[in-house]
Amino acid sequence: MTAEEALFFLDKLLENKGLSDIQELIFCQCWEGKTYPEIAESSSYDLGYIKDVGSKLWHLLSQTLGQKVTKSNLQAVLRRSVAQFQEAEVSGDRTQTLNERGVIAERAISPQPQERNTRCDWGEAVDVSSFYGRAEELNLLKRWAVDDRCRLIALLGMGGIGKTALSIKTCRTDAGIGQLRLFDLAIAPQRPTDRHDFGGSDSLLSGGEVALPQDLNAKIMQLVECLRSSRCLIILDNAETILRSGDYAGYYRVGYEGYGDLLKRVGEVLHQSCLVITSRENPKELEPLAGETLPVRLLKLSGLNSTEGRSILKSKGTFQGAAADWETLTDRYAGNPLSLKIVATTIQELFDGNIADFLSQGTAIFDDVRSLLDQQFNRLTAYEKEVMYWLAIDREPTKFAELQADVIQSGLKSKLLEVTGSLRRRSLIEKQEASYTQQPVVMEYVTDRLIEEISEEITTGKLSLFVSHALIKAIAKDYVRESQIRVILEPIVEQLNISLKSQKNIELQFNQILQNLQAEFRSGYAGGNLINLFRQLKTNLAGYDFSNLTIWQAYLQDVTLHHVNFMDSDLSNSVFAQTLGSVLSVAFSPNGKLLATSDADGEIRILQATDGKQLFSCKEHLHWVWSIAFSPDSQIFASSGEDKTVRLWDVNTGQCFQQIEAHSNWVWSIAFHPNGEILASSSEDQTIKLWEVSTGRCIATFEGHTKGVCSIAFHPNGNLIASGSVDETVRLWNVETCQCIAVLQGHSSRIWSIAFSPDGQRLATGSEDQTVRIWQVQTGECLQLPQASRVWTVAFHPDGDRLAAGR
Repeated sequence: MTAEEALFFLDKLLENKGLSDIQELIFCQCWEGKTYPEIAESSSYDLGYIKDVGSKLWHLLSQTLGQKVTKSNLQAVLRRSVAQFQEAEVSGDRTQTLNERGVIAERAISPQPQERNTRCDWGEAVDVSSFYGRAEELNLLKRWAVDDRCRLIALLGMGGIGKTALSIKTCRTDAGIGQLRLFDLAIAPQRPTDRHDFGGSDSLLSGGEVALPQDLNAKIMQLVECLRSSRCLIILDNAETILRSGDYAGYYRVGYEGYGDLLKRVGEVLHQSCLVITSRENPKELEPLAGETLPVRLLKLSGLNSTEGRSILKSKGTFQGAAADWETLTDRYAGNPLSLKIVATTIQELFDGNIADFLSQGTAIFDDVRSLLDQQFNRLTAYEKEVMYWLAIDREPTKFAELQADVIQSGLKSKLLEVTGSLRRRSLIEKQEASYTQQPVVMEYVTDRLIEEISEEITTGKLSLFVSHALIKAIAKDYVRESQIRVILEPIVEQLNISLKSQKNIELQFNQILQNLQAEFRSGYAGGNLINLFRQLKTNLAGYDFSNLTIWQAYLQDVTLHHVNFMDSDLSNSVFAQTLGSVLSVAFSPNGKLLATSDADGEIRILQATDGKQLFSCKEHLHWVWSIAFSPDSQIFASSGEDKTVRLWDVNTGQCFQQIEAHSNWVWSIAFHPNGEILASSSEDQTIKLWEVSTGRCIATFEGHTKGVCSIAFHPNGNLIASGSVDETVRLWNVETCQCIAVLQGHSSRIWSIAFSPDGQRLATGSEDQTVRIWQVQTGECLQLPQASRVWTVAFHPDGDRLAAGR
């Protein structure tokens, strides 16, 4: 049997409807033993396309012949089938054999019409005589509709992206389809299958010979039967207009649910036609039906490239600009054809066609563009709007986990995956790898709305977004935070100057909001936003009371905070240039994850060492906290201060679990023994004491310094203690004997801080004499590092390569 004989046999099985040209090509080449790469090379088709068509061809033949067909068994199966077919003809049971093998079903999938009788009804279709770009999309749609025989295709994308034009352009090329119909759902009635619903499409498909039943389901079935009997293409344009506003993407307006039934039936049932819908949102029925090799396909349109965008502008007139200007302009509007047409008029009329002059103005939003985006934004649910505001604030792609951490509403947290999915179906956000973001023009639009909303809330005192969203992120990358200040904070202040008339009035309004927040103690971003706006106004915050507030994402690195009260406030994710009083001590946790600081206000702060993010603060000491230290397992930290006490704290909770009345004078310094069971303390009373951590009992006292002992540290192996004193000496002590074994001299003033390196080979000291010295423990050799002022504290990082010095 030859390939031609096999094709003749298949034509008989398919009642002379036959295979498509590409199917015949693959069939014959595989019959001759050619591989897919060889077929692709000889035919100039894409390899992936050849594989896709081949896979569907074998599936079709398997259904038709009643047994599995592959490239390798093709000839054997056809020979057996011919023999069976001949036997059936002899027995007179040919019709039954065909039905058993699913040939009637195949006739509905891919019959080839003998004659071409094209009938078109374009309604009020847009003119596509001036159509730019989209060559790849045009070829893809034609392949889907003609070669792959897709039943339903959805063209999705933002308003103005060119969905309608692309669908019409595709059909006005040689699409190989006999009957065409465009239907605009923007004027659709509620019942999708009445005669007037498709503008008479049932008559177009059936020649006007069909009487419509009254039942909706029966009407849909009859329309599908028309799609079976005639090879036709219907375009349903603007499908988002029959979808519900204020709900998640894809749900129908009340009374329009029948369209969902229609789409589902058209996508599921075998027929030979193609229904194309264009929509800004994806109807919910399509996602489970769609797939790369399934008869339902989704095509999400992105913007045009700079070359295609240039063609659109040139059709509007003459423009001047460097290549970079053209690219920037196209990128700013994400290649949206309608937006580019709108902005082209502005550039012509206001800037004499000079693109660079237009770009220098900065703004991308004009009335017509705003109107286009208003239509889409106003359709969103409250949760979707919340997410849109967050993505505009973030200014760059945001990971899902970060977005989830930012959100404070529990309801939105639990539905965030659903919300982001809905926004993607609306084509309002984009997913880049594992992150979400917005197109530039969308981000600018949402930012403008945010500024308007926040300004109105501040003016009226009715806070919502001001509580739920951070206007800037203090812990963001510098360039992101600077952008947030420039495009969000500054415009808000400018808007408030207009509405409230003066900075004095703005500050009065801020103070009123501050009092209200303290009275309500509302959780959220309002406290941090308020402080950031104070900073933007350059308000003198000396003496301000910010106690009992949730203050998240406050950026105060360059703000003076003299006598500012943050008592009992939550300062999570806020950034300060230093702790609120003078830094007296710093310490890294042994695991390298935490950094602790203590200050002259009695405050202890625990921060993440990697980014400086504050985790919590503690304040129980009555006066200055001179020293802090972590236990070896990083689970406990100790503090000592001017109040003569030593306190032990739980790292995880920030709670003090032990208070020791340690000395008769200030307790300058503390240090944990490497075993974590002993704590050493040194005091202005000239002594060093060892304490049992579990009980708080004193187990040893060291004496020898002639003045107060400001600093102490254990050697990593626990056999030595080093101490620094007001008497300007450094002493090394044997822990077991409590005896001094060495005195190191060199500083010319009191020694405030001392620390061993992790390997125990070096000892660092910081002094009132404005120097840091690093000593070799075995030899006493010293390297002096000059400092600009007194050095309160020094600490080695666990890697031994970094030394922190607090001044």
